[in-house]
Amino acid sequence: MAAASRGLISRLRLFSVAPRISSTITPATLFKTYCAESAIKESDTNQSQFRIMEPKPGVMTPNSKRTGLIAVKCGMTALWDKWGKRVPITVLWLDDNIVSQVKTHEKEGISALQIGCGHKKEKHLTKPEVGHFRAQGVPMKRKLREFPVTEDALLPLGTLIGVRHFVPGQYVDIAGITRGKGFQGGMKRWGMKGMPASHGASLSHRSIGSTGQRDAPGKVFKGKKMPGRMGGKQRTVKNVWVYKIDPSRNLMWVRGQVPGAEGNFVFIKDAVYKKPDISLLPFPTYFAPEDEDPAELEPVVADHGELDPFMAAD
Repeated sequence: MAAASRGLISRLRLFSVAPRISSTITPATLFKTYCAESAIKESDTNQSQFRIMEPKPGVMTPNSKRTGLIAVKCGMTALWDKWGKRVPITVLWLDDNIVSQVKTHEKEGISALQIGCGHKKEKHLTKPEVGHFRAQGVPMKRKLREFPVTEDALLPLGTLIGVRHFVPGQYVDIAGITRGKGFQGGMKRWGMKGMPASHGASLSHRSIGSTGQRDAPGKVFKGKKMPGRMGGKQRTVKNVWVYKIDPSRNLMWVRGQVPGAEGNFVFIKDAVYKKPDISLLPFPTYFAPEDEDPAELEPVVADHGELDPFMAAD
């Protein structure tokens, strides 16, 4: 009875309000209002979706943030500078980096560029990946990475970015997946001393020793350094110095080590702490002239004066 009475009361209220609504708002006004709102929303989406981005150089400000690139680690070697000092070098290959997606504040709520690297056959990709590349109208890529940028650093879809995006002598931050070493003990994983090697230890020379306490607290605290999986995690090496670039082969030489094994992908972007000189960086990237032949370009080496800071540090 109570449920039936509540339903009857709600219907009576609807009938009592209906004439008042019909007298003020007619179906024609409702249709006009809906059409106007839909037209405004449609125009806004079209403007945000088809915002024109021209591939032309711009002026970089201190608050501007350029996109990063994806490279393949080729291996390590060594070079000697004019003072005869041996410089450990890691060689990186930027394999056909292209802008595979543009994200704007109007559509996705962020300002970022998705960069694709390498080549991959369609049969080796999943159906969602193939649909993504077809929807964007770009070639199939082996590796994708999203880099947040400022709005003035956005690039058109399909823009090809080469190694001249970076300048010899600048500092970059390089992230990658470290080499996986499997399950390791405390001595290899954390550099622990181990147990005595002569007297007082039996079959536990490489043991980490005591891990807990007595009855109080009677447990092992979280974060205790113990044996476990070593490597296979993403790590970032900051302030890596760019020694040399080769535009004809899209190769880049950087000083020092880079995380990962040979053949792994690494992600390069402008250094956060040792910021490069904005007057020397191409912004938002380097646009090659139409009459330029990449095969005829020669490698560009950093100025020897740039070597003084790390020589003084050693």
